[in-house]
Amino acid sequence: MFTGIVTALGTVREVQPIGAGHDMRVLIGVAPGFLANPATELGASICCSGVCLTVVRLGADEFAVDVSAETLAKSTLGGWRAGARVNLERSLRLGDELGGHIVAGHVDAVAEVLEARPENASVRWRFRVPGGLARHVASKGSVALDGVSLTVNEVEGDGFGVNIIPHTAAHTTFGTLQPGDRVNFEVDTLARYVARLLEYR
Repeated sequence: MFTGIVTALGTVREVQPIGAGHDMRVLIGVAPGFLANPATELGASICCSGVCLTVVRLGADEFAVDVSAETLAKSTLGGWRAGARVNLERSLRLGDELGGHIVAGHVDAVAEVLEARPENASVRWRFRVPGGLARHVASKGSVALDGVSLTVNEVEGDGFGVNIIPHTAAHTTFGTLQPGDRVNFEVDTLARYVARLLEYR
């Protein structure tokens, strides 16, 4: 489990096809210290741009993860190439501050960036989600976009808006995002289970 508070930006160093080319192994470079405090172990979970992935190899300033064909099909990770920037968060430990909201790292869909418009000291971003998933999004509720916990401003049809402050833009991939880009989208865990329960009313 994660909180949606990105603590580092990593860089994809290498992408290797594995599993007869259906899966891939990704080597991600990080700043010294990200893996050290506390020490990351093999098998640990790291949220990589919204996707919970398992560490399969470790170095002093890099780690490797394996990505299955299912994850490649349901997220933006299939488009990763060397040089791509990645939002990173270590898994939540008991006693840690819950600064965002509970994020599972299980991507529901890929959302499209519709618009980025300056609004006072922040930027208002609008996104479109597919397959009726907008019904899981509530005004003043939470969503995770590329692993970033965000508060929803409004929901209109199949789209919704959020505001990104300069600090968030500087410390996440939102600083380079453009209209037309795609991001990994995860609905709030509570919304997912409420929707499932309502199917059986």
